Amino acid sequence: MKLHRNVTPRQEVLSEKKLFTAVAALRSAEECKAFFKDLCTPAEIQAMADRWSVVEFLQKGMPYREIHRLTGVSVTTIGRVARFVVTGNGGYQIASQRIEGHSKRNGEESRRPEGPRHG
Repeated sequence: MKLHRNVTPRQEVLSEKKLFTAVAALRSAEECKAFFKDLCTPAEIQAMADRWSVVEFLQKGMPYREIHRLTGVSVTTIGRVARFVVTGNGGYQIASQRIEGHSKRNGEESRRPEGPRHG
C-alpha cells in the first residue's frame, strides 16, 4: 500500500471504504467499466483483467503453464493469483460464484479467452 505521510491510518481505511462503497453502488458492468476507466490507467485495468482471467482456470486445477499458454498471462502473475485464490480474502471465490450463478440463471455458457495476452 502506498503511504501518505499527511494521512492517518484511519483516514486511509476510510478512503478505502469509500472506494469500495462506490464500486458496490455501481449497477452494471458498463457502469463499472466507465468508473474503472476514469479511476485507473489502462495498464492498471489490464493488470486486473489479466489476474481475473486466470481465476477460473486455477479453480479448475489447470497447470500454470497451460494457463499461460491459453491466456498469455505470466507464470509469476498466475502464481500470485493462485496464492490469493487459496489463502486470500475470499474475493475471487465470491465474485466467481456470483458470476457462475448469474450465468446459470441466464442460460449462458462459460467463455474462454480469445487469445494470448501479455502479462
